[in-house]
Amino acid sequence: MRDKIEEALKLIRPALRADGGDVELVDVNDGVVKLRLTGACGGCPMASLTLRHMVERTLRERVPEIKDVVAA
Repeated sequence: MRDKIEEALKLIRPALRADGGDVELVDVNDGVVKLRLTGACGGCPMASLTLRHMVERTLRERVPEIKDVVAA
């Protein structure tokens, strides 16, 4: 599952990097994915929305066995 998640994150990274940020996979445990937004995205007031609406949606489309996506 970890490899599938990393592949999906590759699709998301260009949009995050365009705004000076990035996303890091911290852990995967029992279908729960822990991510950390870094760079400009890490301190952005919209970070939780980015995580839920952009990152989580893409991950769930690409890796349907994911149960939840949480910030680390």
